[in-house]
Amino acid sequence: MERTFCITLFSSWLLLAFIIQAQSRPLDVRSFGAKSDGVSDISPALTSAWKKACDSPTPSKIIVPKGTFGLGKVTLEGPCKAPIELQVQGTLKAPQNPSLIKVGEWVTILYLDHFTLSGGGTFDGQGAIAWTQNDCSKTSECNKLPNSFSFGFLNNSIIRDITSKDSKLYHMTVLGCNNLTFSHVTITAPEHSLNTDGIHVGRSNGVKILDSTIGTGDDCISLGDGAKQVSVTNVVCGPGHGISVGSLGKFKNEEPVVGFLVRNCTLINTLNGVRIKTWPASETGAVTDMHFDDIIMRNVSNPIVIDQEYCPFNHCTLGIPSRVKISKVSFNNIRGTSASAVAVKLVCSKSLPCDGVHIGDVDLKYIGKLGNITTNCVNVQPAFMGRQNPPICAQNRNAQSS
Repeated sequence: MERTFCITLFSSWLLLAFIIQAQSRPLDVRSFGAKSDGVSDISPALTSAWKKACDSPTPSKIIVPKGTFGLGKVTLEGPCKAPIELQVQGTLKAPQNPSLIKVGEWVTILYLDHFTLSGGGTFDGQGAIAWTQNDCSKTSECNKLPNSFSFGFLNNSIIRDITSKDSKLYHMTVLGCNNLTFSHVTITAPEHSLNTDGIHVGRSNGVKILDSTIGTGDDCISLGDGAKQVSVTNVVCGPGHGISVGSLGKFKNEEPVVGFLVRNCTLINTLNGVRIKTWPASETGAVTDMHFDDIIMRNVSNPIVIDQEYCPFNHCTLGIPSRVKISKVSFNNIRGTSASAVAVKLVCSKSLPCDGVHIGDVDLKYIGKLGNITTNCVNVQPAFMGRQNPPICAQNRNAQSS
C-alpha cells in the first residue's frame, strides 16, 4: 500500500510539473500564424498569443524570433492573471503610410503589473513619409501623426534591451505609470525628423531611464505635467533638442512637475542641453525639485536653460508673463563645450520669479566665433557654490554689489 501511495504521489507530481512546464513554455508568434516575410501583418498572431498569455495563471513569455515582421496597429491590454514578458528578438516594421495606423499609437500597452518588454529587437516606425506631413512650423497644432509606443498604467514594469527606430512622431509616451524602468534602450531617428521625442513622461510616478542612448529630431527625454520623481542616469543624448521639462502652461489644470534628477549624462551636438521651458501667457502651474548633476556637454547649443518665454514659431503672446512657478532647481558639475555664445540662459517669469536656484561647479567653453561666452539671467537670483566659468549672472551680481 505504501508503494502504491508513493507511485500515486510521484505520478501526481509529474502531472503537476508537466502542467507548469506547459503553461510556462514560451509562446512563439509563429505558432499563431506569424510570417517573417517583412510584409505580412503579424498583429492578429501577436494578439492571439497575448490573449493566451494574459489568461494564464502562471508567468508567460511571448517571443517574436529573429527575422523581419510586418506589424500593424496593435493594443496589448491587461489586466492579466500573471506577469508577461514580450521578448522581441527580430525587427518589427510599421506601415510606411501613417493613414494605415489612423488614430492613436502604433503599439499600445496598457493596464499591466510586472510587465517586461525585452529581447534586443527593433521596432522600426518607418517614419520618413510622416515627417513630410508634419506642419508644426505652420500652425499651432501638429498633424495627428501616430507615436510608436504608448505605455499606459503600467506598474512595476521594465522596458529593456530594445531599439525604437524612425518613429513617425514620438517614440515612446508614458502616462499613468508607477515604478516603470527603461534600461539599455536605444532610440534613433535623423536630426531632421520633426517632433520625434525619445521618451515623453506625463502624469507618472517613479519612472527611471538608465544606461540608454537616444538620438532624435526633438527632445531626447521630455517631461509633461504630472511627472513626479523621474530619474535619468547614464544616458547619451544626441542629436536632438536635449533633456527638457515642458513645455508647460499651455493647458488648464496641468498637474505640478515634482522631482527630476538627471545625472551622469552626456549630450552631443544637441540644440539644447538641460532645459526647463514654459509658455508665456500661460495657465497656472508649478515645477519644483529639479536637479541636474554631472553632465558633459559636447558642442551643445544652449547648454543650461530656464526659458519662461518659450515661443516656437511665434505662436504665442510674449508680452504676458508665464504663470508657472519654478522653484528648487540646481545645476552642478556641468562641463564641456558650448556651440552658442550664450552658454547659460535663465529667463524666468516677471510675475513669478524663479526661487531657490542653485548653481555649483560649471565649466563651459565656447567653441564658436561670435564673440565671448556670456550668460543671460532675468528675474532670478541664483545662489552659487564652487566655481563658474563663465561667470554666471554677472549682471545680477554686479547689481547686488552696487
